[in-house]
Amino acid sequence: MNWLNKLERKIGRFSIPNLMIWLIGAYTIGFVLTQISPSTALYMMLSPYHILHGQVWRLITWIFMPTSSSMIDLLFFALLYYQLGTALERNWGTFRFNVYIFGGMIFTVLGAFILYGIMTLTNGSSVGAEVLSYSIASGFSTNYIYMSIFLAFAVMYPNLQLYIMFIIPIKMKWMAVVYGVMTVIQFFTSGWAGKVAIFMSLLNFIIFFLSTKDFKRYSPHEVRRRQQFKAQMRGPRPGAGVTKHKCAICGRTELDDPTLEFRFCSKCEGNYEYCQDHLFTHQHIRRS
Repeated sequence: MNWLNKLERKIGRFSIPNLMIWLIGAYTIGFVLTQISPSTALYMMLSPYHILHGQVWRLITWIFMPTSSSMIDLLFFALLYYQLGTALERNWGTFRFNVYIFGGMIFTVLGAFILYGIMTLTNGSSVGAEVLSYSIASGFSTNYIYMSIFLAFAVMYPNLQLYIMFIIPIKMKWMAVVYGVMTVIQFFTSGWAGKVAIFMSLLNFIIFFLSTKDFKRYSPHEVRRRQQFKAQMRGPRPGAGVTKHKCAICGRTELDDPTLEFRFCSKCEGNYEYCQDHLFTHQHIRRS
């Protein structure tokens, strides 16, 4: 992503290190405030009507809004997302992690204002603007922002295992599938406010996911080329006799080049042998 590299060279020095700690701190402050005075939440929500009428602090305070009133949920949230967020920041770099998080927040704010504008125009005076704004704000929170962190981590580390209740092991990719299915169901069963909130809050993940995929390999030409290559590798080579070694990637044997060295990979599940050119560059085969 060349535009992101250029942007990092220009404003990368302004990125915030350890951003996940700041987010967890903001979430904790919001949790304490709403526990002390529940009515405080009314002044923190992402309400477009009130923002347009001078309460600009709501552009930031909605980030402090807790998604649960349980202390156990707060501790679990802090522990889990500190690990996920710091791992992504180490992998991507501080600037790119900042772009990912703030991008999700900006998309969420834009979604709230777009939905407020559309619903104001369509409802007219039948519903008060303030009441309408509050109904919209109730659907916009940091819940899906944090979910985008979880999904991005699952894409980066799909085979990493978590222990549910510290007992049951499950891989990140399967947890991501469960969350994804639940989100899709919630998307189709929600009203327009819920649909826009879910889509805009996860738009940063959608962009990230699409940017990590090489869609060229799915073109008909590439699919046909790979099928032909596999067919050639499965078939016998002209003039070839019985061989002792064969590379699982390129199909070469000791008859093709007597100087080739072959080794079995200890990380692959199964008896897969590779030549010296592919021993350290192949993708490990996992049965599960």
